[in-house]
Amino acid sequence: MRIPPFIYGAASAALSLVLLAPAGALAATGTGENTPLSLPADSGAKKVTAASGSGSLVRTFVGLAIVLAVIYGIAWVLKQVKRSKEERGQGTSLETTAVVALGPNRSLHLVRAGRELVLVGVAEHGVTPIRTYSEDEAIELGLIGEDDELDGEPTATPSRAGAVRWLDRLKDRTVRR
Repeated sequence: MRIPPFIYGAASAALSLVLLAPAGALAATGTGENTPLSLPADSGAKKVTAASGSGSLVRTFVGLAIVLAVIYGIAWVLKQVKRSKEERGQGTSLETTAVVALGPNRSLHLVRAGRELVLVGVAEHGVTPIRTYSEDEAIELGLIGEDDELDGEPTATPSRAGAVRWLDRLKDRTVRR
């Protein structure tokens, strides 16, 4: 797993603040509860002392580093989940042979499923199977060529042209003008 550069930067900034902070700011100044308080003799006048902010800066930067690490971890987990879903969604047995748009959000897809070709209509609300062709019927109708391999990409352009011609005729019969 590769750690992004901003994590290194945040960690080095937090470490430098800890190392450069004054020793009195990080160490306890008293010996505990038995240490007497040094109150001013004049109770009417209040003396304002400047507090050291390096301890709060260290806490701020450490908290920032933790938040950045959590964000990076969540992003990494989400990427892994997305990648696993994409791998699971891809298959090798289905392949789209041809697509014809019939209108907005409507189309016909000729899908190869093993040794069969399935003509499906796709609309906004679902997918409807229209007709299933065997491989022999598809070759007779000119949807695919005889030299098309089942596992590989179709290599013959005439078979693609035949499928397009057949789908164009089907489109002419079904599309409203």
